[in-house]
Parts: sequence; structure tokens; C-alpha cells
Amino acid sequence: MRNKNIFFMTQAAMIAAIYVALTYIFAPFSFGEIQIRIAEALTILPLFTPAAIPGLFIGCLIGNILGGAILPDIIFGSVATLLGAVFTYQLRNQSPILAPIPPITANIIIVPFVLRYGYGVLLPIPFMMLTVGAGEIISCGILGLIVYSALNKYKNIVFKPFEYKA
Repeated sequence: MRNKNIFFMTQAAMIAAIYVALTYIFAPFSFGEIQIRIAEALTILPLFTPAAIPGLFIGCLIGNILGGAILPDIIFGSVATLLGAVFTYQLRNQSPILAPIPPITANIIIVPFVLRYGYGVLLPIPFMMLTVGAGEIISCGILGLIVYSALNKYKNIVFKPFEYKA
């Protein structure tokens, strides 16, 4: 039991670290009213492991802090990723094509309001919903499904805890 907890925490930590690294590396277009956050491709990972839920949340939180986001963005942007991860996990027994819908939807609903009321962006909220949505479709939908295709071949190796023999 203890080894499964360590495996879970290790997976969550690795996912968080990769999310932070991708957010930081691609920072020039990971933030703003027109954004494509490459790290959001990882929101497909709850299909493979529940450890992705805290991993994505913590990764987004740290990525937003390191990216210089303001407090409402740090909080609500991370909550959007958390909601997307939780609902993606709920879809784990469905078609993988449905998996990008929760993170796309959560970000379309939350991020434009953060941009307007947190950053003071004066673009119309429906327009920002379109721009954020387009970025999320690219990152979660297209890139996320590419990640899914690549990892699905190895899911029994990478995402299942090893058998520890003492």
C-alpha cells in the first residue's frame, strides 16, 4: 500500500514538473488573451492515472506563479485546470475523443473573466472565449490527443505501479 502511495505522489510530481517546464519554456504564448499553452496537452493524462489530477493542478499553480501571473489568474486559472482534470478523469471509460472537452470548457468559461477582471483586458468576453477556446482546442484537443496516441501504447508499463517484492 505504501509503495502505491509513493508511486502516486511520484507520478503527480512528475506531471507537475513537466507542466511547469512546458509552461515556462513556451511562456511567450502560454499567457494572454490569445494563448496556446502547450502544457495543457497534458490534461489528457487523467485518462491514464488519477495522479494527473493533483499533478496538473499543482503544475498549473506553479507555472502561473513562475510566469508572473496575478493572484486571480494563479487561483482561477489553476482551478480551471483542476476542474478539467477531474472531469476528464470521469470520462476515462469513454472515448478518448471526449477527454479534451472538460479542460477546453473550463478554460473557455473561466479564463476570459480572469483576463477581463484581473488583467483589465477590454476585449469583449465572447471574443476572448473564442480566442482562449481556439488555443485550448489546439493544446488540449489536437496536441492532447497526439499525447494520448503516443502514451496509450505504453499505458501498462508507464502508468501502472510496479510489483514490489521484499
